Amino acid sequence: MNISTLDKSFAMQMSRDELLRAYRTMIEIRAFDERIEKDFAAGKIPGFGHVYLGAEAIAAGACHDLAADDYIASTHRGHGHCIAKGCDLEGMMLEIFGKAGGICGGKGGSMHIADFDKGMLGANAIVGGSPPIVVGAALNQKIRKTGKVAVAFAGDGASNQGTTFEAMNMAVVLQVPAIFVIENNGFGEHTASSYSVGAESIAARAAAFGMPAEQIDGVDFFAVRESMLKALERARTGGGPTTIEMKVPRYLGHYIGDPQAYRTPAELKAARAIDPLVTFREKVVSAGLLDAETFAVIDLETYARVEAAAEKALEAPYPDPSALERDVYISY
Repeated sequence: MNISTLDKSFAMQMSRDELLRAYRTMIEIRAFDERIEKDFAAGKIPGFGHVYLGAEAIAAGACHDLAADDYIASTHRGHGHCIAKGCDLEGMMLEIFGKAGGICGGKGGSMHIADFDKGMLGANAIVGGSPPIVVGAALNQKIRKTGKVAVAFAGDGASNQGTTFEAMNMAVVLQVPAIFVIENNGFGEHTASSYSVGAESIAARAAAFGMPAEQIDGVDFFAVRESMLKALERARTGGGPTTIEMKVPRYLGHYIGDPQAYRTPAELKAARAIDPLVTFREKVVSAGLLDAETFAVIDLETYARVEAAAEKALEAPYPDPSALERDVYISY
């Protein structure tokens, strides 16, 4: 079957409002992480930063049909997942700058954003940390018969972790409504997945645990959403877990400032030539569903909103020292 034809047909099944919502999510992620990259590089943000640039279609497509009380758990590269799940843009910006008023009080920073009210169980600096969390969340949904699902985002590096293997196996054994989204951007930190992943297909390896699994183009929003809709239907109706391996280029290094000595200039140029936002716009415009002017207006509005949030975060106060020992432990 011709994938481009399939995607165009699928795009035409979406309403104008749905298409606009999908694009706004992607451009918010792009604008947000471009600003974050700029301020990290300028030394205005503490700690490390890992941007989601180039993978916008995955977060937007995977979260497009999730309900507010469906769960997701993220990775160290989690800004895109947070935005796609509906976390407040300004609260995220304050959090990453380590300022009071941030989603986690300015204490979590870039790699530990969580917003339980949005079903966002947290970004995670532990490689392979999200799959076990999601299996627990999915089991909770199954026991309570809520019809809700839990989605774990993980990278190709995390796909090698024992925590991921155990989580996938348990998800199948218990038949929980979990979806494992493996974002294969070709590198686990500084090591190419072509070297570190023994199986040619991460999806095929996941299928060996006994669940449906497929490998798709993570640059194409429509392919991502279509695959997720099938997985969501399966999960919500008692069909158990699914793994989706989404292939996508990594625009930048492992972290902001990574010199990337392990990639050639030609490889870097080739990666940046594949743009999920351009792919989305071209498909939608060619199908006559939206026009280029509409996208241009959204771009301007979004970049202005992100810039305003960043400037507010720069001027905001740091948390009061009295807050240092709060939120360290929870009393049950």
